[in-house]
Amino acid sequence: MALELFFVCPRTLDKLRSGPLGKLLDGYSEWLLKRGFSRYSIRKHLSNASHFNSYLDAQKGTDWQTLSVEDVDEFFKEYSLRIQFRKLSDNHLCRVQWSINRFVQYLQELKLFDSSVESAIFQPLLDSYLEWMSDYQHVAPGTLDVRAHSLSQFFKWLGPQAKADAMSELTPETVERFFLSYAHKMGLSARRSMQSALRTFFRFCLHQGFVPRPLDCAVPTLRTYKLATVPNGLTDEQARKVFNGINRSNDVGRRDYAICQILYTYGVRGGQVRALRLQDIDWTTNRIFFRALKHGKDSLLPLTREVGHSLLDYLQNARPPSVYQEVFLTVRAPYHPLSASNTLSQIVSRHINTAEVKSHRKGAYVFRHNFATRMLQKGHSFKALADVLGHRHLESTFIYTKVDFNALKQVGLAWP
Repeated sequence: MALELFFVCPRTLDKLRSGPLGKLLDGYSEWLLKRGFSRYSIRKHLSNASHFNSYLDAQKGTDWQTLSVEDVDEFFKEYSLRIQFRKLSDNHLCRVQWSINRFVQYLQELKLFDSSVESAIFQPLLDSYLEWMSDYQHVAPGTLDVRAHSLSQFFKWLGPQAKADAMSELTPETVERFFLSYAHKMGLSARRSMQSALRTFFRFCLHQGFVPRPLDCAVPTLRTYKLATVPNGLTDEQARKVFNGINRSNDVGRRDYAICQILYTYGVRGGQVRALRLQDIDWTTNRIFFRALKHGKDSLLPLTREVGHSLLDYLQNARPPSVYQEVFLTVRAPYHPLSASNTLSQIVSRHINTAEVKSHRKGAYVFRHNFATRMLQKGHSFKALADVLGHRHLESTFIYTKVDFNALKQVGLAWP
């Protein structure tokens, strides 16, 4: 039996095999083993699943057909109270949640889990808006996700009024009140995102006849100035300190070092590194290909010695076997590409903190700004910089005029 591969205590084995889920845990442990989980991780997942098993035994007994989202939610409500009483950390709850989510995936494959949930009252209205944006405005999928996230917060704030037939009751004062309360607790980028989402949504409502008059003008205007900020990147000395602080003796360090080396050498966006595929690296001609993002341009660049060595070290010694073609994968099973948009920024931020480097920004963009500054200091033109950075329009590169110190020296006035 599979459980004997991970536990030897008879009492532990009897406990795992009892209860409503006991007959499934042998198959579950084999399922985890096939997906590359370590013996230690499988033991933890099985132990955490036993908490769910005990809860179901008290609630349902052995008489059950399928489990549902409500069963999982109710378990975590009770378990959260239990760990508070026992003064366990929030990290413990996160680990249990991770294990139960894995177990739910196994149940879904066995058709033993009902994942259907009651859709929110605003979902039909939101779906209609997203379809209109896609069909008539030709908005990119990534922008649709951002708009959906912003509008969901507005609809939740509206409550029962978030329906198509209730939009006519909205007043400019209500819109302004929501936006001001939202802007008070959010940063500039989030406020601008909500501003764009609300304005396009109210134009959609007017187009569909849901509102009798335009409401997009009721969204307050945020005064911003083009090129008002200064690019904040790492200096070369700080970048070297970050590289020296990465422990390359383990799989995580080898992967992270290769990622940071690519960001530093080519100044590409984090999304371009996440999208990098094995076939994009031409070892014969020493070239590397980066796909365009944000309607920019593709980049085919020389594969430098430093980047090539760091990639080889990762691919040969740290990258797990996988059917995925993306170069960079997670270091824990189940292995998959780095899908979250902020994953690389978290990686860079962690190593900046480890190196004790002080920087205003700590995401993947600090290497992009560093790269642009280096190019300008070496005398490259803005056209060359725009081409390498993948900017389709030269205006997107103008922000770096503020760090073009060679040109600024020529226009500076002499001190009287």
